[in-house]
Amino acid sequence: MTPTIHARGRELVELISNTKLPDNELAFWWLGQHSFVLKIAGKIFYIDPFLTEMKDRLVSPLFKPEDITNADLIFGSHDHGDHIDRPVWPALAAASPKAKFVVPQLLKDGLAGDLGVDVSRFIGMDDGQCFAYDDIRITAVAAAHELLDRDEATGQYPYLGFIIESANRCFYHAGDTCIYEGLMAKLRSWQFDVMCLPINGRDAERYSSGCIGNMTYQEAVDLAGALQARYAVPTHYDMFAMNPGDPDAFTRYLRVKYPGVQPLVCEYGKMVRL
Repeated sequence: MTPTIHARGRELVELISNTKLPDNELAFWWLGQHSFVLKIAGKIFYIDPFLTEMKDRLVSPLFKPEDITNADLIFGSHDHGDHIDRPVWPALAAASPKAKFVVPQLLKDGLAGDLGVDVSRFIGMDDGQCFAYDDIRITAVAAAHELLDRDEATGQYPYLGFIIESANRCFYHAGDTCIYEGLMAKLRSWQFDVMCLPINGRDAERYSSGCIGNMTYQEAVDLAGALQARYAVPTHYDMFAMNPGDPDAFTRYLRVKYPGVQPLVCEYGKMVRL
C-alpha cells in the first residue's frame, strides 16, 4: 500500500521554515525509518535524514538533498546508511552551508575526510557529553545496537542517541539501541516530552544476515513507561520489508500498561506540535 505523505520536498522545507513557535513549544516531522526534523527554540535540526533512493525502500525520500537549505544542525547517530547517509551528506553541506554535523566523536575525523566536508563543520560527541547551541542543550547517550560496542583504543562509542532540550521541552532520539544495564539510570535525569524509540526488534535470522537489531516494541513501551514520558513515538519499523515492526502492537501495549503515557504514531511529513 502506498503511504500517505502530507508534504515533501521544497514544500515541506518551506513549511518547516515558516512554522512559528513560542519558546515553550517544539514541533517535529517524521520522514520515515528513524529520520526526523525537529524545530525547537527557532532552530531546525535534521536527525538521521535518510535520503538515498534505493529499490528496496518502501517509503521514498521526502526530500532531495538540495532541498534542505534550512538546516542548523544535522545529526548522524551512527555510521549505517539509513542514519549517516554518506552519499547525500556532501550535498547537505552545500545546500545548508552554515549547518554543522553532530556525530559520534569516534567517527568525526574519518567522516570529514571521506566525505570531503571540512572537519570544522563536525561536532563530535560521546556518552554523557553535552554542548549548548544558543538556548538549546544537547546531550549524547551511548546506544547499544544489539551490543554496547566501545572502541578499544579510545573508549568511545560508535552508536549514540541524543537528548535535545530547551525552555522546559525535552526531546529524545534514541538512535538504534536495545536496553542495556545503566541506560535507565542515565535517562532518569530528564523528564521527556517526546521519546522516539525504535521498535523493529531483533532475531537470529536478521543478525546473521548483517541486519543489527533494536528494542522490541515491548521493551520500548517499558522504557517510555518507566520514565513517564509525555509522548512515546515508535520508529524504525516501516522502511524495509525484511526489518519491520508493529506500531499498532506498540500502541495497544502502551495504552494498557502505561495509560499515563500517550502513544504517538506519526504520519510522513505531517507536523506534530507540542
